[in-house]
Amino acid sequence: MGSVGAYEAKTHLSKLIERVMKGERITITKHGVPVAVLQPPDKIHALDTKTVVAQLRAFREGQSLGGLSLRDMIEEGRR
Repeated sequence: MGSVGAYEAKTHLSKLIERVMKGERITITKHGVPVAVLQPPDKIHALDTKTVVAQLRAFREGQSLGGLSLRDMIEEGRR
């Protein structure tokens, strides 16, 4: 794990991102004190499309717009 100062991190962010993409973890310091860590994201567990659609449909059940139509909400947002 590497360590860089905040100014250097700001100046060379694209290079640091390249290093992180390769799996490196970098601590950003300010006046020698760690303030942030750049690291690759945790593995994302992708859901298949059918599961996502089923979850959206389940969420939609029981939801109400209180009598408003989508068109009414769009027009309200334009005012």
